[in-house]
Amino acid sequence: MTFSIAELFAQHSTDKFALHEKHLNNQMVRMLQTIGYDRHYQRAVGQYLYDQEGTEYLDLLSGFGVFAIGRNHPTVVNALKETLTLELPNLVQLDVSILSGLLAKEILKTTPENINKMFFCNSGTEAVEAAIKFARYTTKRDKIVFCDHGYHGLTLGALSLVGEDIFREGFGTLLPGCISVPFNDLEALEAALQNKDVAAFIVEPIQGKGVNLPDDNYLPEVERLCKKYGTLFVADEVQTGIGRTGKFWAIDHWNVKPDMICMAKALSGGFVPVGGVAITEKVMDSVFNRMDRAVVHGSTFGKNNMAMAAGLATLQVMEDEKLVENSLAVGTDIISSLNVLSGQYEFLKEARGKGMMIAVEFNSPKSLKLKAAWAMLEAANKGLFCQMVTIPLFKEHHILTQVAGHGMNVIKLLPPLNLTQKDRDHIVNSFDKAIADTHQIPGSIWDLGKNLASHALKNKKGS
Repeated sequence: MTFSIAELFAQHSTDKFALHEKHLNNQMVRMLQTIGYDRHYQRAVGQYLYDQEGTEYLDLLSGFGVFAIGRNHPTVVNALKETLTLELPNLVQLDVSILSGLLAKEILKTTPENINKMFFCNSGTEAVEAAIKFARYTTKRDKIVFCDHGYHGLTLGALSLVGEDIFREGFGTLLPGCISVPFNDLEALEAALQNKDVAAFIVEPIQGKGVNLPDDNYLPEVERLCKKYGTLFVADEVQTGIGRTGKFWAIDHWNVKPDMICMAKALSGGFVPVGGVAITEKVMDSVFNRMDRAVVHGSTFGKNNMAMAAGLATLQVMEDEKLVENSLAVGTDIISSLNVLSGQYEFLKEARGKGMMIAVEFNSPKSLKLKAAWAMLEAANKGLFCQMVTIPLFKEHHILTQVAGHGMNVIKLLPPLNLTQKDRDHIVNSFDKAIADTHQIPGSIWDLGKNLASHALKNKKGS
């Protein structure tokens, strides 16, 4: 019998929700059906998704930033096909591979000059776990400092550095010695570091949950304070890296030199899980300091040929198509164009971000009628107003977006970096129309708001 993925996909193209309801996370299915996102996508090309009716959707999530070069890029597809047909030795383990050496070489061309070694793994959370271990071993200290509202992954060590209670609650005692400080607060950071017992300060250059930007002096001062107190400075660039913010690394906006850079998401073009930590030679030589410690930390699939080939092809696409430059130009245009709308709409506070890491934030208006409507939603569930924008964006304008975090009135855009001027116009015009509708009370959009509030209140009573 011939095995065919194409036949399986065709045979079960409309079964996915039933399969997940029965065998996987049924709450995810309930959520998608409640907000009307239960589509049957059949194809994906570049920045677009296509459902079974052939409707085109502009994907501004890109798999939470994974598809920075767009979905199913032919250069990466061809690299993976070629790798599969070459019968290369793969994961010999008592050996080192050519492709991982080449990918490390290419990545290190992009990092600050103090960073010259690579460790590969499978994901962003694994990269953070490695950074924790490397920092502890190098400094012979246990404590790790992180930021409120930060996000670094959901495995146990990484979860200990997540500054959102919703992810942490109910999972028991986490990694000891992890200390939270406010983001963008240098005084609090120095207070946490001054006893010289902190192994590492790990920080997202721009926080993903809410797209919170630092003051211009924050990261340079972080670097100075870490050096002063012997703490390693770890930049978590899992989401912000690989061109997302209009620089190859977000740290490049502030010209800082961390001791480690965590990366993942966009590195393989979205095809094969891959993560990594770029580190200084000092850290590498501290951890792997003898031959009998050559395997003291590793990841079984971390340097597999498919992931490494995908990474090499992705970096080539980034360079050939000038996607870092496009991210900066088109992203900056979207932010400035959305900010023009803030003068027209009371609900719209601002758009902010760098490159194609963009937040659109809403706030309580001044008009009494609008203020009362806003209060009704906030009483049901903080941050619910955003769903009155994201749902019409999806259903009426075929744009896929997300709320930036739990309990906040922020929509986050993480689009592929290859957006065109046509895409930019569609985004700005669609936000304009969707936000304008929220200012019409009464109106159909507020019928949706009342339904959302009703669902939220029922969930609160049932919890």
